Amino acid sequence: MIVIDGSYGEGGGQILRTAIALSVITGKPVKVVKIRANRPNPGLRPQHLHGILALKELSGARVKGAQVGSTLLEFVPGEAGPKRIRVPIKTAGSVTLVLQALLPAMAFIGGSFEITGGTDVPWSPPVDYLKNVTLYALGKMGIKAEMDLKRRGHYPKGGGLVTGRVEPWEERKPLKAIEWSRIERFAGISHATNLPPHVAERQARAAEERLEELYSAPVEIETEVSRSLGPGSGIVIWAETDSLRLGGDALGKRGKPAEVVGREAADELLDQLTGGKAVDRFLGDQLIPFLAFAGGEIGVTEITSHLVTNVWVVEQFLGKIFEVEGEIGEPGIVRVVKRAEV
Repeated sequence: MIVIDGSYGEGGGQILRTAIALSVITGKPVKVVKIRANRPNPGLRPQHLHGILALKELSGARVKGAQVGSTLLEFVPGEAGPKRIRVPIKTAGSVTLVLQALLPAMAFIGGSFEITGGTDVPWSPPVDYLKNVTLYALGKMGIKAEMDLKRRGHYPKGGGLVTGRVEPWEERKPLKAIEWSRIERFAGISHATNLPPHVAERQARAAEERLEELYSAPVEIETEVSRSLGPGSGIVIWAETDSLRLGGDALGKRGKPAEVVGREAADELLDQLTGGKAVDRFLGDQLIPFLAFAGGEIGVTEITSHLVTNVWVVEQFLGKIFEVEGEIGEPGIVRVVKRAEV
């Protein structure tokens, strides 16, 4: 049984998500100890638990320690097969963090999912980022996956609904994405839920004006107005380059003008475009489990502690896979030196 120290490096829930996904992919049992040991509220939180239970269902696993607050988890995968996985998060727990656990495993098995919870919540990628930036990059690696946002879910009520499906990964294409040289266009989605339409429009306009100050590429930001359990707003924008897409996002909150939200997302994206690397700081760590099997080389705008920790977890299962050039907090290169086989 592989033993993973859950307090290593960045020490968050991502260690757990990657470790359990790799357990399903490789068929190797895993024990994760000291889960989130250095955090103010150590142990499993509800959003981590939902990801584990989804992978348990997908792989028919035997699991010990799968309860909120647990600092030790044992996961013994069974016979995995394509299934329709339903994950009912009854709070605004992040849908996309559950998908970060589910997608790598589902790429090898296939299946579909239906997840309720938070689609646009703090400290996790918004669903529009996952759909338009992450899945776009995975598509270049030969992964056929689709997601459909049925309903938004904001903090604190949640109630969002996302469905989708993943085909078994047949052709693993190496990803070579070091730098971009040309921006084809900017695109995005600005949304307002249970709020007046002008909120979405003002966010989009502010982002567009900010991008146009520095770039001449066309800007096409859609606005979306919807109803759900509670109010909320946000914007995700991305630059479509001759390599991949780089993204930026921001969430609205009470008392924060829509113009500030739009500019915040634009500034985040502009920051990622500085230096010309092909992969933004958020996408870099998300790609690590997939790159291990596809091979390739990526240039990231920032080597984050999340990325370095994810590399470490992958290598506990698969041996030496990666070479990382660059220091944490700086731009860098991640190279696959030995492709993993399953």
